Amino acid sequence: MNQVDLLQKAYKKVEDNKENIQLDPYRLHFHLMPPTGLLNDPNGLIHYKGTYHVFYQWNPFQTAHGSKFWGHYTSRDLIHWQEQQPALVPNEWYEKDGCYSGSAIEANGELVLFYTGNVKHGEDKRETYQCMAVSSDGLKFEKKGPVLFLPEEYTSHFRDPKVWKREDVWYAVVGAQNLNKEGVVALFSSTNLKEWNHIGILAGSKLNGLTDLGYMWECPDFFKLGEKDVLLVSPQGVEAKGHLYQNEFQSGYFIGKWKVGTTEYLHGEFTELDRGFDFYAPQTFEDERGRRIMIGWMGITDEQEVYQPTIEKGWVHALTIPRELVLEGEKLIQKPVTELKQLRQEDGIKYNVKLENEEKSWEKLAGVVSELKIRFEHLEAETIELNIRSHLKLTYNQDQNLFTLQRKRFKDGKVESRSCELPKLEELYIYLDTSSVEIFINGGSEVFTARFFADPKDEEFAVNVKGQVHLFIEKWNLVSR
Repeated sequence: MNQVDLLQKAYKKVEDNKENIQLDPYRLHFHLMPPTGLLNDPNGLIHYKGTYHVFYQWNPFQTAHGSKFWGHYTSRDLIHWQEQQPALVPNEWYEKDGCYSGSAIEANGELVLFYTGNVKHGEDKRETYQCMAVSSDGLKFEKKGPVLFLPEEYTSHFRDPKVWKREDVWYAVVGAQNLNKEGVVALFSSTNLKEWNHIGILAGSKLNGLTDLGYMWECPDFFKLGEKDVLLVSPQGVEAKGHLYQNEFQSGYFIGKWKVGTTEYLHGEFTELDRGFDFYAPQTFEDERGRRIMIGWMGITDEQEVYQPTIEKGWVHALTIPRELVLEGEKLIQKPVTELKQLRQEDGIKYNVKLENEEKSWEKLAGVVSELKIRFEHLEAETIELNIRSHLKLTYNQDQNLFTLQRKRFKDGKVESRSCELPKLEELYIYLDTSSVEIFINGGSEVFTARFFADPKDEEFAVNVKGQVHLFIEKWNLVSR
């Protein structure tokens, strides 16, 4: 099917499902979502000629993973977004089973996309091509075909190119699997973006002191932050270890120092980016203000994916809010971008509460589309629990230095949890958006992201403390994007 026919088919699917989606109470207000169908990885994040571009993996025809388009949103302020025509449609031989994830750069005034062309031959055989497309206006793209080909050192699980420039040379990292079925990141260089030299393996699941960090590394991202070089990866096949690696797939980072132009990258341990249920395949970009901004997929491929209630309305998944990354020592700190404050409808409602061995609730405090700031002082308690909309529970166990998020499982309503070690609880920033929560702890030193599906009319917020605490709560209702 040619590009025009595929686009017309996708637009018809959007139009046919518009009424169902408009009536869905779980539709989000200030997050990017698919107009219909399934959304996954953010792609091609870039600030180009004053406009923010967010592309994303999109299957417009069903709420399942299949042949992917590149959906496209643009914004001037990271708040108000406009849906654009899909940038890439899988209509060429080298991408017939999907235009898979990739990145964007500006070169010679043009917006250039790099992506993986996927060709499948049954379940276990595939071809992979790293392709390029070019635009002079950021909206209409001309495909240039494959430019980076699979080296013999890797299996065909080779995808998600991230391209950048350092010292007048273009570099690319590609998520890969070596012939030993171990996850690695492959490194390439180029002087013209069309011909690429394979430098070697930058990092891997059994390299540089690692023992076993998965059979495949997806969606790599490599960038300089301060004086350090940061590698983001999304490993598959990592076994759970205590409170770590509890999701089906992980996303995290290494902090180190790269000898430019070589595979010498000395780094520390792997650290998860997000401790919640629904976070994967993040990508970053540097905007014209010099900020390093990250957006992730607010979802994951696991057995619960098919039980999300939005599927009945014909859509599934969303992207996270944009988060600015700051490096403090060997740790990445995530902060909601300051532009999000423009979503606030009014001055915040403030509460000043002292509690001792008691529970207190507010019927409307949580809200449905809201921002909560909670500061904890004189916390001397065995546990403190925050209950949000009768569906989420945040618990801090001071004796165990453990923070836990609980929600009701999509499949059967049973309670499930994710936790992280936390020496001290000082502050929470909580963003609620009908069916999502993003929790920033102690200024963004830890983050939990999750989807949840509470009663649309439930706005209750409750605190239960075994011990004593002084709470300062501020709440804002947020407007739609």
